[in-house]
Amino acid sequence: MPLPPGGAGDIVARTVAAKLSEMWGQQVVIDNRGGANTIIGTELVAKAKADGYTWLLGVQGSLAINPVTYRNLPYDALKDFEPVTQLTRYGYVLIVPPALPVRNVREFIALAKRRAGEVTYGTSGAGGSNHLAGELFRLTAGVALTSVPYKGSGPALTALLSGEITSMFDTLITSIPLVKAGRVRALGVTLERRSASLPGIPTIAEAGLPGYRFDAWQSIVVPSGTPRAIIEKIHADVVKALSLQDVRERLVDQGANELVGSSPDEFGKSIRADIERYRKLIEDARIVVVQ
Repeated sequence: MPLPPGGAGDIVARTVAAKLSEMWGQQVVIDNRGGANTIIGTELVAKAKADGYTWLLGVQGSLAINPVTYRNLPYDALKDFEPVTQLTRYGYVLIVPPALPVRNVREFIALAKRRAGEVTYGTSGAGGSNHLAGELFRLTAGVALTSVPYKGSGPALTALLSGEITSMFDTLITSIPLVKAGRVRALGVTLERRSASLPGIPTIAEAGLPGYRFDAWQSIVVPSGTPRAIIEKIHADVVKALSLQDVRERLVDQGANELVGSSPDEFGKSIRADIERYRKLIEDARIVVVQ
């Protein structure tokens, strides 16, 4: 797990791991190795023995965004891993403090146009998923938004709650309790269709910005060279776990918009397509590539 405990990816991993432990009668251990924009944990798995015992909870940051935002990654997202399956797709939600005088996406865009450059959005760092969600919004809407980087999504969310920043594209899993408690106002979700977790909140596209969509995902990949028979065994049992009703309910409640369970080949094609999608966005947004 190339992320710290408690986030969306960690919950997905622990939910699936618990079911696999039951199926196999053998403990599946979650080893959180967060840091360096997922690079630390991802590199560890890239160099692990290809025997099927070490997997990576791969996220779009480690496998599709880092390859186009870092020139000297210590791993190759396409060559060092074998895709097993995409687990989930999930989205972000555009949230603002309740005191901000906007109640929907159209009003937010109008505010950004009136106060060009003054409307800010918090991020977990340059090139992170919520940064890219914000940059895609800025480009699609044709407005001047200012990104404010923090050391993580947690500090950015704290800044939003204190009124230090104007807005944030936050994961559904952390925003849902705040939205329901009235501590933040949700203007729209970044997904292609509404989230089952927040059915009353429109998509950003339907709420005033046609064509906008930004989603993210979690997956399982293993070190390159892992025998095909092992990959197929892992895939079959993970897909079986995803099909269980209690697993589906838990993950949807936590913000997963879609449980996928794609084949290794399908997921491999998806990774390649997303790398090119993010490459174009990063070029269009003129995001500086890390050396």
